[in-house]
Amino acid sequence: MSTPALDATLAPAASGAADAPAARTARTRTAAGLRGWVVRLGSLAVVVALWQWLTTADARVGLRFDRLPSPTEVAAEFGRQLGTRIYYLDLAQSVIRILTGFALAAVAGIALGVLVARSRWLGDVLLPPIEVVRPIPAIALVPIAILVFPSDEQGIVFITFAAAFFPIMVSTRHAVRALPTLWEDAVRTMGGGRAHVLWNVVLPGALPGVFGGLSVGMGVAWICVISAEMISGEFGVGYRTWHAYTVVDYPAVLVGMASIGVLGWVTSASVELLGRRLTRWLPRGEGGTR
Repeated sequence: MSTPALDATLAPAASGAADAPAARTARTRTAAGLRGWVVRLGSLAVVVALWQWLTTADARVGLRFDRLPSPTEVAAEFGRQLGTRIYYLDLAQSVIRILTGFALAAVAGIALGVLVARSRWLGDVLLPPIEVVRPIPAIALVPIAILVFPSDEQGIVFITFAAAFFPIMVSTRHAVRALPTLWEDAVRTMGGGRAHVLWNVVLPGALPGVFGGLSVGMGVAWICVISAEMISGEFGVGYRTWHAYTVVDYPAVLVGMASIGVLGWVTSASVELLGRRLTRWLPRGEGGTR
């Protein structure tokens, strides 16, 4: 027979029993995350240690590591550049170029991807010229950018835009086309109009595919903006890296390469983090929490 006093005694115990598995799961995920970071940092340390050993030993094992600067030489050059104004100016210039071109590509790519996926007529009109231009590498458009745009800065931003636009547009188009028609039909039967369906069904449903395209677009944009800076830039990490190569300053070349890698990783990780935040409603497996 149940009594109020007995129920009050058993309630905390039942609540604690229910909370225990959740607490264990949280601790397990935290421990797994820490182990993952230890493994990642450990793998990076192993690569740097191997690099140091091969360069100091002047090893020649198919590749001529005797010509490659050691990590200590690169670190010394990096410390020197950190004390200069030009290093930060180059970083800022490259980041401004990449963010400007990528933002324009994201807006245009998502909008056009949705339009051609939702309208057969627009697809017939716009997709043929897009598909003809899409296989052309963005860096091959540098001569066109130099001819068309009045300044090198605008041309570099255009190259960045072109590099990111096509992955974003194609991924958005496929994501919208892959949505189950049942979702849209259900909303329409309840009186939802075209704008309501677009904002509450199509765009949220396509978000995973859109962010896949954004992530790819960011990586491709970095490749092309660095190449464009090497060809026609006056400032930027790519320009400074190429200049260091022309004056045979190999430690500075590797500093530039490392800076490019870190900037690319930070921007791509930011896009992926934003994507995870905006798609929290999606069901995820155990491995999808990272």
